[in-house]
Amino acid sequence: MVLWVVKTTIEISDALFSEAKDCAQARRVPLRQIVEDGLRIVIQQDRKAQVAFKLRDGSFSGKGLRGDVDWPALREAIYAGRGE
Repeated sequence: MVLWVVKTTIEISDALFSEAKDCAQARRVPLRQIVEDGLRIVIQQDRKAQVAFKLRDGSFSGKGLRGDVDWPALREAIYAGRGE
């Protein structure tokens, strides 16, 4: 298994850094884990907030296909002159 590690620099306020450091120390975990956990929470919340596409109901009342239509003839009329 390949594990990619990216090192980067972020700028945060001194007060937030101090709180994060204290939190990491209290939990006895590296500061990196606190930052990663926070990022995961924010990303997960954004994913939940995205609204899934929902196709509107375009149906209408009726009894389905009409029985008095010659469907093969209609199909021929629609495709007349195509593919010849």
